[in-house]
Amino acid sequence: MSTKPTTTDLEWTELDQRAVDTARVLAADAVQKVGNGHPGTAMSLAPAAYTLFQKVMRHDPADPEWVARDRFVLSAGHSSLTLYTQLFLAGFGLELDDLKAFRTWGSKTPGHPEYGHTAGVETTTGPLGQGVANAVGMAMAARYERGLFDPEAAQGESPFDHYIYAIAGDGCLQEGISAEASSLAGHQRLGNLILLWDDNHISIEGDTETAVSEDTVARYEAYGWHVQRVAPKPDGDLDPHALYDAVEAAKRVTDRPSFIAMRSIIAWPAPNAQNTEAAHGSALGDDEVAATKRVLGFDPEQTFQVDDAVLKHTRQALERGREAKAAWETSFQQWRSADAQRAAEFDRISAGELPAGWEEKLPVFETGKGVATRAASGKVLQALGAIVPELWGGSADLAGSNNTTIDKDSSFLPAGNPLPEADPYGRTVHFGIREHSMAAEMNGITLHGNTRVYGGTFLVFSDYMRNAVRLSALMHLPVTYVWTHDSIGLGEDGPTHQPVEHLASLRAIPGLNVVRPADANETAIAWREIFRRHTKVFGKGAPHGLALTRQGVPTYEANDDAAKGGYVLFEADGGAPEAVLIATGSEVHLAVEARELLQADGVPTRVVSMPSVEWFEEQDQGYRDSVLPPSVTARVAVEAGIGLTWHKYVGDAGRIVSLEHFGASADGKVLFREFGFTAENVAAQARESIEAARR
Repeated sequence: MSTKPTTTDLEWTELDQRAVDTARVLAADAVQKVGNGHPGTAMSLAPAAYTLFQKVMRHDPADPEWVARDRFVLSAGHSSLTLYTQLFLAGFGLELDDLKAFRTWGSKTPGHPEYGHTAGVETTTGPLGQGVANAVGMAMAARYERGLFDPEAAQGESPFDHYIYAIAGDGCLQEGISAEASSLAGHQRLGNLILLWDDNHISIEGDTETAVSEDTVARYEAYGWHVQRVAPKPDGDLDPHALYDAVEAAKRVTDRPSFIAMRSIIAWPAPNAQNTEAAHGSALGDDEVAATKRVLGFDPEQTFQVDDAVLKHTRQALERGREAKAAWETSFQQWRSADAQRAAEFDRISAGELPAGWEEKLPVFETGKGVATRAASGKVLQALGAIVPELWGGSADLAGSNNTTIDKDSSFLPAGNPLPEADPYGRTVHFGIREHSMAAEMNGITLHGNTRVYGGTFLVFSDYMRNAVRLSALMHLPVTYVWTHDSIGLGEDGPTHQPVEHLASLRAIPGLNVVRPADANETAIAWREIFRRHTKVFGKGAPHGLALTRQGVPTYEANDDAAKGGYVLFEADGGAPEAVLIATGSEVHLAVEARELLQADGVPTRVVSMPSVEWFEEQDQGYRDSVLPPSVTARVAVEAGIGLTWHKYVGDAGRIVSLEHFGASADGKVLFREFGFTAENVAAQARESIEAARR
């Protein structure tokens, strides 16, 4: 289906061209001043970025968080000046001094755009291709948001309709993550997504013929995208009229994402540096910058030259933004008046609040019964899904194993998909076997706002996701990763599927909270705490990774202190504890059984369950000392992974029951026994620790 075609021609004046050329010389000057950076792409892309920010996109520079704005993602984040110059010209809050401070300590213009640091930056893009996947996630979220609040509106008639624009370079499209994301976008028929490809044939190593010979446009056609190729002007510069027409044509195609290939010349119009790899990541040099200014009609003796007339012209974006927002407010108020219930839901969700009574829906599990924590997690999701409509998510083709199906009768799939549960606004997302892009898409979904997303796979495949998970933490995004099959306990699939180093490795990411619950009730409490932390009331957000068991584990009495990250699960009997056993996940029950052996021998023993080291470290020293008394130095930590996390907790006299090698293919119970994860071994290690503490 298509929207009504627009007939507005692009108005392009001498001031528009002067503004584009101003962006070029600002990029060259900024890199030259600091002595490093990426000037070439910012110079060649200036017409495209200017056309989007000044002629195409709906935004209000005075309110960069306006919910109805079009989003812009610069996937080629190394060319951050492409974005910074447009934010400066349009009036988003950057000024000339900020461009002069490019890449320096404390500036608003770091080397790569950083979300939350610079107004108008929608996502942190550094690693290539991440932005493509972020944009796909944003487009998915925009569709889901529309389904929450205005699903019956005709195409293009809802106050929640908007576009996601992205610019990607050759490097972005070589990265596998962009292929994963682009494949999903085509499958999902995301007609609100427009991706512009800077086809400049240059990478750090020179002409892209060194590494690429595929037909990229044909590849995107094969993904199911609407594709166009925009020819440059005869002099090689990007043609804003052709770009504008291509974007308008893309907007008329609503049943497919759009791909616009722009043939550009890097560093255009620098006389000697254009079309060279040196222009990609190095300052042009004083002589070349001066020569470029002469070509463009700027004073070569001036730096950071911005004509008053140019800035007055480009800052008209502020007035256009006010007008666009006022027009939108009219339609938004009409929508509010027509549906008070949905309007109230919008107010709650946009405020980051949860529905009244949501905690009462959390399941409480029967003690003593063996339940896999992945199964308990699935019960929690289904229970919360019934009352939290903004919650959605799925899995990288492992929903049956991850227990991440929130609604089996509602799949997020486009109109025309043959599956009976297909719904453009469905709850369950099928990310496909695309773990890396799934994580980055979840970042994009979260950045877009107004929904809560989760995504699952096996813990061992978090390696595929790691770069995007790191960016979740860097941006403080409240996303939830559901990682199941969290140890050698998964059994016969063998060492390729058995995580060993993963828990410690993930805990090493600053700002990521890893949660490995001991049983079904801890799992429910963990989800409750994650939901609580993912509200605006809590403050700065953080991603969470749930590490869940395949195998059943005993269920203990629910204890709200699990939300503190570490707590006393079983206290020592017969006096003060002589030993403390610390465990997580499926090894907690081994610590409990070991305690029984030690207690039978007259050794008062405390068991501490520590589902989240990060949450525990947030507690005050008094609480932490009450759980792990400094006076008790006989300690054993038990976790079926490398022991890197636990040395600080057990001290010199302590012992760690860990796995410092890869697993094997056998029944999980056999592997636990063969690798020393038994109550008897834990008790023996505790006795050794007690002896060491006495020395």
